[in-house]
Amino acid sequence: MMLRRGFILFLPRLVGLLVVACCSVSIVYMLACTPKGDNQQLALPRVHGPTAKEGYEAILQEREEQHRNYIVSLKKQIAQLKAELQGRSEQLKNVQDQHSDPLDIRLDHSNPEKAQANLLAFLRSQIDKAEVHSGIKLSTEYAAVPFESFTLQKVYQLETGLTRHPEEKPVRKDKRDELIEVIELALGSLNNPEGDSNAKHHVYTASDFVEGIYRTEKDKGTLYELTFKGDTKHQFKKMVLFRPFGPVMKVKNENVNIADTLINVIVPLAKRASKFRQFMQNFRWVSIPVLPLLFPTWKVRCNFRIDECFLSSRSANFKNFTFIQLNEEFSRGKGLDVGARFWKGNNVVLFFCDVDIYFTAEFLNSCRLNTQPGKKVFYPVLFSQYNPSIIYGHHDSIPSLEQQLVIKKETGFWRDFGFGMTCQYRSDFINIGGFDLDIKGWGGEDVHLYRKYLHSNLIVIRTPVRGLFHLWHEKQCLDELTSEQYKMCMQSKAMNEASHGQLGMLVFKQEIETHLHRQKLSSRKT
Repeated sequence: MMLRRGFILFLPRLVGLLVVACCSVSIVYMLACTPKGDNQQLALPRVHGPTAKEGYEAILQEREEQHRNYIVSLKKQIAQLKAELQGRSEQLKNVQDQHSDPLDIRLDHSNPEKAQANLLAFLRSQIDKAEVHSGIKLSTEYAAVPFESFTLQKVYQLETGLTRHPEEKPVRKDKRDELIEVIELALGSLNNPEGDSNAKHHVYTASDFVEGIYRTEKDKGTLYELTFKGDTKHQFKKMVLFRPFGPVMKVKNENVNIADTLINVIVPLAKRASKFRQFMQNFRWVSIPVLPLLFPTWKVRCNFRIDECFLSSRSANFKNFTFIQLNEEFSRGKGLDVGARFWKGNNVVLFFCDVDIYFTAEFLNSCRLNTQPGKKVFYPVLFSQYNPSIIYGHHDSIPSLEQQLVIKKETGFWRDFGFGMTCQYRSDFINIGGFDLDIKGWGGEDVHLYRKYLHSNLIVIRTPVRGLFHLWHEKQCLDELTSEQYKMCMQSKAMNEASHGQLGMLVFKQEIETHLHRQKLSSRKT
């Protein structure tokens, strides 16, 4: 790494030297070829002298010989400079080739000492690249990477989502272990200062830790700045640590063919016939007639036969659906479990879905790509719509459903507290034990299954996806709920209605209208 930097720094100097050398040669050539002054000019034979012709020829031959010698000398110098430049360029190219691919750092098993030295040099270079010793010019205020702060008990964070709090104990084990490791490393460094080991010094403990801040630049590393109590009230010890990120390493390169990967969409249905009709209407737009649809169904009270919902689908040559009638108390987990075990064919991907969900063909591809039997299950984070009547209340009319499916802060939120929509292979679902069938009604069964997968050796893929939407519907808070349950239900209802800003506009609606009315009267008077 250092050698490459040296060549990179030396290359501009070499080019400058070449330019200076060429200029010098040109000046010498001009001086040599310029006729001399009157005092230095060679005496020419007189025109009418007896040796005039021979004298001119001798002088011309002499000058011509001098020019040839200069030309030969210049050519030699140019050839030498070109050869030297080519050699330097090849050396620089070799260094760049050796370090252009960071994988070489780990792949050079023939020389482990060199590989280790290169890796250490790369990690040290990450500190120089990161914003540690000096600031970096940024284009906008949004380009700054903010710090988050922490103490021994709490973490104070900016990007919280809906499942995390601005102040909380670090729940994730990796984050908790990371901060503990940093504090212990800082204490070890403070208690073993460089220099005289026999000198008396203050012994620092975790109780001396005041606070820390940290931030991560995804391509460089994490910077930690820790503050400890000093010897007096107004003295502090500051420790700066940096965890550099290593070079990107190739893990796998494979081709994935999902043409024959079948997905079973399983949708439990009870007392929501109107939503079911909308679901089938939306499903037509997915345009994938090969998907088997399984509907574990309880008694549906409606003004039409449930089969009527499929008339438009039958006209589109879609007949791959099955109703499974269940004559018992409703249980979402039981319905999904029955639907999963109903399939008797080859191992397929199961997509557990609800009737108020809209998904695209692209999402189904993500479902296939992020599941692998015995290896991976997929838990997408869907985008939940706000109340269209509030979002588009200032419009002349509410846009069509397809036009509402946009991912913006004003139109909805990532439902990161929901685990009901999931894709997994049937074999993994059976092997994990399926749903807890003792859970009745809606809710609880999804978290239970999610925890089962987390406690297994399967990889759980949890990520927001752009092709999966929860369609808004009114949330009912029943009178039978306790006061605490009713309060939580209303809080959840408010969260699903609109964004913070939109709810604020509703709260201050009267004040806003009063202001607009006053402005209107004022404009009339003027």
